[in-house]
Amino acid sequence: MKRVAGIGGIFFTADDPKALNDWYVKHLGVPMTDYGAMFEDGGPTIWSTFEKRTPYFGPQNKEFMINYRVDDLDTLLETLRAEGVWIDERRQDESYGRFAWIADPEGNRIELWEPAKAE
Repeated sequence: MKRVAGIGGIFFTADDPKALNDWYVKHLGVPMTDYGAMFEDGGPTIWSTFEKRTPYFGPQNKEFMINYRVDDLDTLLETLRAEGVWIDERRQDESYGRFAWIADPEGNRIELWEPAKAE
């Protein structure tokens, strides 16, 4: 019997949930509904744990970080920069894709991942 088939949701608190939802819609195009965002694209999802005080989640010592798959990292970063979104200047290139980081207005670190193209 398969016990877990994938990630069913990511839930977190916000000082102003409506304003934060609006930010995610405007800057990342998250498809928001009355119940949150629903993604049904069938792409890969990673579930991973980190040490409690990992610097990977940014200097705010948040307890989570969301990774969003994107199709064109460079174009998205140009758009976000023009919209005034904070962007970490660090980049990471791996055999499985390219990474960049931004933060939402409440300081939550967001990882953007452009998966490597199949050859």
